[in-house]
Amino acid sequence: MDAQLTIGGVIALYIFLLAVFTGYEVIARVPAILHTPLMSGSNFVHGIVVVGALYALLDAHSVVGMAIGFIGVLLGSANVAGAYVVTERMLQMFKPSDRKPG
Repeated sequence: MDAQLTIGGVIALYIFLLAVFTGYEVIARVPAILHTPLMSGSNFVHGIVVVGALYALLDAHSVVGMAIGFIGVLLGSANVAGAYVVTERMLQMFKPSDRKPG
C-alpha cells in the first residue's frame, strides 16, 4: 500500500512540475501588451481554484487540512477580486474621455 502512495505521489509531483513549467513558458512568451487582457480572460481559472479549495476545505478531517483549505479559499477569492479590479481599470482606459479638445 505504501508503494502505491509513493508512486501516486511521484506522478502527482510530475504533473505539478509539468504544469508549472508549461505555464511559465506560455506566460513568458506573451507580449507585455497582452498580459492584462490575457489575465482578464483567465478569471474563470481563478474561480476553479476557489471551487477546488472549497472542496479541499470541506473534505478536510484535520486542523492542518482545514487551515490549508481556508488559506486556499482566501487566496483564490482575493485573486478573483483582484482580477476583476484589474479588468475594470483596463476597460476604463479604453473609454472616451469627457474632456473637450482645447
